[in-house]
Amino acid sequence: MELASTQRDVLPAAVAEFAAETKVRSEAVESRLDDEELMDAYSQAVTGVAERVSPSVVNIEVRQQVKNKRSGAPRLSKEARGGGGSGFVFTPDGFILTNSHVVHGATKIEVTLNDGRRSEATLIGDDPDTDLAVIRITAPHLFPVHLGSSQKVKVGQLVVAIGNPYGFHSTVTAGVISALGRSLRAQSGRLMDDVIQTDAALNPGNSGGPLVTSRGEVVGVNTAMILPAQGICFATSIETAKFVAGRLIRDGKVNRSYIGMAGQNVPLPRRFVRFYNLLVESGILVVSYDDNSPAKKAGLFEGDIIVAFDDHPIAGIDELHKLLTEERIGRKSSLTVIRRTQMFTLEVIPEESPVKASE
Repeated sequence: MELASTQRDVLPAAVAEFAAETKVRSEAVESRLDDEELMDAYSQAVTGVAERVSPSVVNIEVRQQVKNKRSGAPRLSKEARGGGGSGFVFTPDGFILTNSHVVHGATKIEVTLNDGRRSEATLIGDDPDTDLAVIRITAPHLFPVHLGSSQKVKVGQLVVAIGNPYGFHSTVTAGVISALGRSLRAQSGRLMDDVIQTDAALNPGNSGGPLVTSRGEVVGVNTAMILPAQGICFATSIETAKFVAGRLIRDGKVNRSYIGMAGQNVPLPRRFVRFYNLLVESGILVVSYDDNSPAKKAGLFEGDIIVAFDDHPIAGIDELHKLLTEERIGRKSSLTVIRRTQMFTLEVIPEESPVKASE
């Protein structure tokens, strides 16, 4: 039986409409499955990191000596407990990395492992200039982390932070690398370079905990956050931590050289820059110097402006700090100075800094 002409026209249209609806539903289902797969991959990465690294993360509690208000004698007070922080085991024999500001000046350090075991820790050394410290415990069955390379991470890469904010043990937060190569001022006044910025949520108590990639490799030591801001947190790079930890284990401190002067950054008169063909437009005005210091022995006067050190142009105090390394201790170096209108060179022999990191 033949179909009427109207039926012949309607049937193909209905079939086409059904096919279109089926295609839309199929695409929606596929899109939903893709989203679920992506979420599963993200979740699996974070949970995998938490399972691998959390056993290595410790909670740190410190106590400090305070003076009795009446007698002035030092006493150990429970009320003087310096809060706490985080750290992580990085060797099988109990060495733990944390922040200097967590343990600096502590008279007693207690560590709580992820499995609940408690142990008293010994301060091996701390370095306020990089806000890093190493402590050690004696305990069996420790799980050291795997140290990665902060030089291989990229902006936008997934990272996980593990720590003990406000005493909540083994708290896991996730985010991305927001920026690399940041600079951050340490409590000692020195500038810390090669700092990692992340939006993984950090809170007081996270300090000293690890910043970890999705492969479970530690690439940073969580150190600071900007409290009024949202998602602006910082970690000292693991490359810096490796160097500092090695020196703290070997020497108990990080040796740096010093010349024993205090200064401030000042702009240079434009005519000085042109006349002497200087590569910087600012320098360090010498405000004072220590008695019997290398600066005084070299003949440096108050009012002098330092513009170079060992032929390296110096635009400010931070540049001078970077050059005053351990290698320059006892080695004759040159200071290029402008005094009034004359520029000349002085010979200075930097000495080992008398300020110990553990003091």
